Amino acid sequence: MKLNEKFNLKNRNFSVRWKIFSYLIIFISILLILLWLFQIVFLNEFYKRIKFNDIESIANTIERNIDSSNLRLQAYRLALENDTSIHIVDSSGRSIVQYDSSRQSIIGNLSREQINSYYTLASSAGGTYYKIYNDDNVSVEASWGIITMIKKSMESIVYISIAELPNGEEALIMLHSNLLPISSTVETLRVQLIYISIILLILSLLIAFLIAKRISKPIVSINEAAKELAKGNYDVSFNGSGYQEIQELNDTLSYAAKELSKVEGLRRDLIANISHDLRTPLTMITGYGEVMKDIPGENTPENIQIIIDEATRLTSLVNDLLDISRFESGNQELNLSMLNITSIIRDILLRYNKLTEREGYSFSFNYEEEVFVEGDELKLSQVIYNLINNAITYTGSDKSIVVSQEVKDGFVTIKVIDTGEGIPEEDIPLIWDRYYKVKKTHKRAQVGTGLGLSIVKKILLLHKADFGVESTVGKGSCFWFKIKIIE
Repeated sequence: MKLNEKFNLKNRNFSVRWKIFSYLIIFISILLILLWLFQIVFLNEFYKRIKFNDIESIANTIERNIDSSNLRLQAYRLALENDTSIHIVDSSGRSIVQYDSSRQSIIGNLSREQINSYYTLASSAGGTYYKIYNDDNVSVEASWGIITMIKKSMESIVYISIAELPNGEEALIMLHSNLLPISSTVETLRVQLIYISIILLILSLLIAFLIAKRISKPIVSINEAAKELAKGNYDVSFNGSGYQEIQELNDTLSYAAKELSKVEGLRRDLIANISHDLRTPLTMITGYGEVMKDIPGENTPENIQIIIDEATRLTSLVNDLLDISRFESGNQELNLSMLNITSIIRDILLRYNKLTEREGYSFSFNYEEEVFVEGDELKLSQVIYNLINNAITYTGSDKSIVVSQEVKDGFVTIKVIDTGEGIPEEDIPLIWDRYYKVKKTHKRAQVGTGLGLSIVKKILLLHKADFGVESTVGKGSCFWFKIKIIE
């Protein structure tokens, strides 16, 4: 599927702007629905519950102060503040406190039988009892000479509680309060909510649109720039701003574009360099082979050795590329064992005798004792080979390479020192990258493939070993790695 087709497929979904807009509208709609439910639908139930809690609280207050000398005054104050009728009678029916908040008080003139009935109900209910009464009343209203008969439904609540007097007798606390009709209040709230809902809906649509646009604008801008980056335009600029997260994403993508641009350039260089390294041995093998076939007497051991050397170099290059591929795929595992690292270095340097005789290179190994470490013998040998090959490639005109072994604090440090041109300080952090080369003009390695430092890095990371390079421009470089000693 082409890139544009993928983008078009994704664009069938809602954009960020409209998703944010939709979420805000849904949120505001839920708020309006809750407002209608609590202010209109459930208002009557909430009112009844609150009124009941108030009456229950009055009864509890009177019960706690039943033996107080100021009981009458407290009962009067509670009745006046809460518009509630309060009657307290003893077991003989004698009134202790009586206050009626209205003429329609149900408990105003109760007979002895009615009081006993309430006592029985409260006693059987565990000491408290309440009941809601519904009475239909007819009232007359006159306005502008017109007489109107209005039928109103009035609800009231009677609450009964049994308390103990100071003399040990039981008293009956009876409370009565009207539940005022709130239909007119509900209608008023309903009309108000209609206007409020319309105003809020219009304002919310406008605010949600502006918020969605403001939030999505930098995201859309970054998305467009990211499309250009996906097409290979690494010079694209990410200018999203306004929020911390957007700014962090903007900085991350800008850094990614910069690094991708660098990697792309290094990738091209690597392909060019590997092509050069592949072409050279193939050309030499083909050329010497044709000469040996066409010209009598050219089938000499020297020419055959050249062909063998170039074929070996070609094999090494392919093997190094395969090694890097395996390291990056995570398929490489270590075969750990106890190794004599000193002996390994000596054996490797002996194999460079031919190069010493033919090319005039000088190798020296400085050490004081035999050192044993735990590691993968094959891979650590590859590290030493690659560091020596790198030194051979870049050493100075004296063709001198020094290998040293230093033991300190339970670790051994292996150093490979050359006398070449050195590495600029700004290039040192980058030399371990497989795409990187210090000089723009590719130099074909005398020994090895040019991929050695990348392989060295990956092997040493597997061994959890420290490594690095110290270099001075014009004086040479010292590559080193440090690994723990086995006592």
